[in-house]
Amino acid sequence: MPPRISLTRYLVEQQRQHNRIPAELRLLLEVVARACKRISHAVNKGALGEVLGTAGSENVQGEVQKKLDIIANEVLIEANEWGGHLAAMASEEMDSIYVVPNRFPQGEYLLMFDPLDGSSNIDVNVSIGTIFSVFRKHHDDPSIIDPVCEKDFLQRGNQQVAAGYCVYGPQTTLVLTVGDGVAMFTLDAELGSFVLTQDNVKIPEDTKEFSINMSNMRHWDAPVKRYIDECLQGKEGPRGKDFNMRWVASMVADVHRILTRGGIFMYPWDKREPSKPGKLRLLYEANPMSWLVEQAGGAAVNGKQRILDVQPGALHERVSVILGSKNEVERVQQYHQEAAQQQA
Repeated sequence: MPPRISLTRYLVEQQRQHNRIPAELRLLLEVVARACKRISHAVNKGALGEVLGTAGSENVQGEVQKKLDIIANEVLIEANEWGGHLAAMASEEMDSIYVVPNRFPQGEYLLMFDPLDGSSNIDVNVSIGTIFSVFRKHHDDPSIIDPVCEKDFLQRGNQQVAAGYCVYGPQTTLVLTVGDGVAMFTLDAELGSFVLTQDNVKIPEDTKEFSINMSNMRHWDAPVKRYIDECLQGKEGPRGKDFNMRWVASMVADVHRILTRGGIFMYPWDKREPSKPGKLRLLYEANPMSWLVEQAGGAAVNGKQRILDVQPGALHERVSVILGSKNEVERVQQYHQEAAQQQA
């Protein structure tokens, strides 16, 4: 059996041998990983820890918060505010950014996170997870004199320096990229550390699985309907092969499956809220997941352009998401382009 490589050793090698990440970023990612271990422990206790159920409050999007949503958010803030690696944080669960207090050392990075993705699955014991994204702090507006502000967070996804997620399921698995491929680490409960279990993750270019909420079919735009209709026709249809549908209603779980064996995940724009470009949050969900998928050889678009090229205009901006196996994503993108040309 080859020697086990811990997350810490993996990051040290990325820093020293490959010169891919600075020491401050390595330390930040270790802090995030420790926070994920604490969240995993809270999730695993479930009803025994009295963490199930709603908290009787709503987040900035007007969604009912679960107790674990708030716990996970607090864990990530408390773990990261004192380390000296961050200037500020932003969370799906908070109205505005959280600037590291002056009493703590302030670093040069910005951390964005969805503390607990898939909250609707908490009480029924289905996989949920934490999604995170790291940027460098910078802005070129000389009129901004504050050390950090909301504008600093409005960077395109292609400026990320690290991204990942931790899925809390049968195993607790941390998936990470620092811009040179994707690595998966499994939490060894006995050792209390994340251990490398798969490096250089690759998504197959072709697939026979799609992931979408079929209950919204009547609200979809024509290109999405066309693609799903073709999948459902199976071998007798234009695709000439049978497809299976998978839908967990937890982006972390659905994307993890795609990174493991391929597939396409779609949460497209629909006609229920036509003024909104999509449902998922660009900064906290779409950007980090899109970078992970691209680093594994897949693709990620919103139907009009590459997600990582989208310029965010607001902290809680939403976006349509189509990501996964490259050939399938490109097909859906092609259908959107053909529809746009017909309307022109």
